[in-house]
Parts: sequence; structure tokens; C-alpha cells
Amino acid sequence: MIRRSILLGTGSALPVRAVSNAELAQTVDTSDEWIVERTGIRNRYIAGEGETTASLAADAARQAIVAAGLTAQDIDLIILATATPDQTFPAAATKVQAALGIDDCVAFDVAAVCSGFLYAVTVADSMIRSGAANRALVIGAETFSRILDWQDRTTCVLFGDGAGAVVLGAEESADGKRGILAAKLHADGRHNQLLYVDGGPSTTQTVGKLRMRGQEVFRHAVVNLASVLREVMAIANLSTDEIDWLVPHQANARILDATARKLKLSPDRVVVTVDRHANTSAASVPLALDYAVRDGRIKPGDLVVLEAMGGGFTWGACVLRL
Repeated sequence: MIRRSILLGTGSALPVRAVSNAELAQTVDTSDEWIVERTGIRNRYIAGEGETTASLAADAARQAIVAAGLTAQDIDLIILATATPDQTFPAAATKVQAALGIDDCVAFDVAAVCSGFLYAVTVADSMIRSGAANRALVIGAETFSRILDWQDRTTCVLFGDGAGAVVLGAEESADGKRGILAAKLHADGRHNQLLYVDGGPSTTQTVGKLRMRGQEVFRHAVVNLASVLREVMAIANLSTDEIDWLVPHQANARILDATARKLKLSPDRVVVTVDRHANTSAASVPLALDYAVRDGRIKPGDLVVLEAMGGGFTWGACVLRL
């Protein structure tokens, strides 16, 4: 028998406040036309008072648990991917655990920026396969609005806040054709200065602000995302022609288009939500996945590939069959 991690349910959560490009242009030197032409973004959500990474994560988690047909007490592992935790410590995952009313389970954060959800899913999958966990809640949640330099129009227009979650469960079968079939992760710390936050408790003792050299990040993203997708499909012994849906990190519409062209993948098979949510970092892949599951595009039996690249650089991909 083959033990696999099966996707049991998805969920997502967004702050109350939606901010259009037109509204943003009232306080930032930009325009709707400028943002749409360069990024494809039309809207983003900005966390308000009382809305934090952990609170958004807990809301998304509740949706995913209900969708899975489980209760919070069924969860024995929580992994939360974030670059914007509520506190330096303890882990935001433990705040989610408490909010859900779970007395005891394994709970920790993963920091890999926009690739964080892929890293978290891969860790959860490994723990489930090994028998260390049976029901895992994997979340990507961010409040990037709180680390943006609102005077830098080249970066502040790109990001939004939100959370997405999935519940993974162990299943044993003779063929192992369902669930997470393969995953591949990478990191290359030599590119730190291309996308980073200029602060931290060990250096400046401040939170810092996001800094990015956009054109260089774009070039690396297209190459790395196409490469890792081919890698993970080869590990799964599948071809790109067999992909029903690609759910990529929602960084920039031009990156999504360029990656699809490089892979010769029809745009009709790429889930795109960057126009409505902007770049929500570790939350973007699970947010997009939840939207495509709930609107009926992604169905049981579909072959789905998740992929992302973020600061570090970190990047990765995961292939699963629902």
C-alpha cells in the first residue's frame, strides 16, 4: 500500500477593505493605467485594525476544515507559511491553533516568502508520508501592507493582504494515483539583495521595508518557474501536456504569461487571480487554488501543479491529483 497526502479541503480569507488602483492613485504617484499595463493588478485587499496575519490565517483555516468535512480537533499538524508574522515569536501557527480551540498539535511557521506555501506543503507531505501526522492544516497568510514603503510606487502597488489554507489527509491505496505525487524545492541565497526587507531584530531591531529590483526578479522568475515545473513533472513521470491546471504564485500577470509561453501551456489552463488580489506572497497560491476549487474549475480527478518563487531566492513546485 502507498501512503499519500490527499487534498481534503481548501479555504481563504481576505481583509474587509478592498483598494482599487483608482483609490490607491489618490495617495500614491501612480495611475490605474500604469499599474494594469505593467502588472495586470486592478485591486488588492489591505488589512485594517484588528486584522492580522494570524486572524486571517484562522479564518481561512476554518473554511478549509469545514470543506474537508472535519472538525478542528481532527487536525494534528499546523504549518503556517508567512513572512509577516504577528510577533517575532511565538509562531503565528500557535496563535491559529489557539483560535481554533485545538489543545495540542504540532504547530510551527515556515519562512520562505512567496514560496512559503510550497515549502510548507512539502514539509507537511513528508510528515504525513512518514506517519508523523495524519491531518495537516497548511496555511499561507500575509499582511504585506505593513512592510511596504508607500512612497515607493514601484513596489507598494504590487502587494496585498490575505490568507489561503488547505487540509491534507493521509490515504493509503494500492496505486497511489491520488494526492501529492511529487514536489521539488530550491533556494539560492546569492540573490538576497534583489528582493528583501531592510530590517530585522538581529540587524536593525526594526521591522524594515520591502525592497526589490523588479526587472532582475522578473528574469529569474520566468526561468526558475519554468525549470522547476519541468523538474517536478519529470519526478512524477508525467508530461506538461497532462496538466489540467497550473496554479502559480500570483506576482505579476506578465510573469504568468511569460512562464506559460515558455512551457507552451495554454493560458486557459492557468489560474489567475493577481488582478483581484495583487501579490499576497505566501498566501497567493492557496488563495488562487481555493478560488478555482470553489468556482468549479478545479474538479476531482484533475492534475494540478502549484508553483512559486520568492525572495531568497526560493522556488518550488508541487504536482497533485485531486
